[in-house]
Amino acid sequence: MDHAADRTHDARSVPVCYRHPDRETGVHCTRCERPICPECMVSASVGFQCPECVRAGSGTGHSPASSRPRTVAGGTVTADPRLVTKILIGINLAIYLVQMAMGDSFTDRFDLVARAHLVPFGALEGVAEGQYYRLLTSMFLHGGYVHILFNMLSLWWIGGPLEAALGRARYLALYFVSGLAGSALSYLIAAPNQPSLGASGAIFGLFGATAVLMRRLNYDMRPVIALLVINLIITFGWGGIAWQAHIGGLVAGVVTGYAMVHAPRERRSLIQYGTCALVLAVVVVLVLVRTAQLT
Repeated sequence: MDHAADRTHDARSVPVCYRHPDRETGVHCTRCERPICPECMVSASVGFQCPECVRAGSGTGHSPASSRPRTVAGGTVTADPRLVTKILIGINLAIYLVQMAMGDSFTDRFDLVARAHLVPFGALEGVAEGQYYRLLTSMFLHGGYVHILFNMLSLWWIGGPLEAALGRARYLALYFVSGLAGSALSYLIAAPNQPSLGASGAIFGLFGATAVLMRRLNYDMRPVIALLVINLIITFGWGGIAWQAHIGGLVAGVVTGYAMVHAPRERRSLIQYGTCALVLAVVVVLVLVRTAQLT
């Protein structure tokens, strides 16, 4: 009786990746039928294959070296699938240490502000005054210990698996496109003298792309939706948070993420990077419109 119960429990349990037993998955290799997680998925002409089957060759007479392992989005499978995420976290932490060492003068010089007198009786400064670099530099600044801790934990939890699924180049493109979209919406809507800073726009973009990816792989959407809802409640319920950056990053992340995981294989790179270019074009238009309003 006990053995029968165990077999029934095993039959109902969710499969786990054969290379990463701690990760549940509903996707199987189309050749060997072993369960594989997003980090181990290699895009094939039909479905996904595991790295071992790809290395063993396609069975069409080509050598194994002729087919490089690819991620779900068509990126190259790497030895360290979280390397870019680690580098981004390191850059954010390093810049935060510089902020602490140099004080508000450093932060005021690089945060996102549309147009304001940052020094009493000083000249007008901000993006509208030609300081467009603030749209980018503000993505790496933070307003305190809690701010950077929350953002970096979110980046590690969400960014790491997403980088493994997309590949380094596509993941990095998604990160910066989302962050810049968040900066552009903040610049467009927020008060001209309201400063904003943080990696939240880019991270909300990763949230959006993760939701798209999980739906593409038929994963349970409830965990990521619950986490996203919690973050949105915090965004609109907690004073002093630049909700514009969060919404701008989220929308850009959903759009770009959809292109990343749904682009047809034969035109994959064109559609993926073309979508990134299109989102950046929208960012440029928003910036030019707001600059014209303020000058």
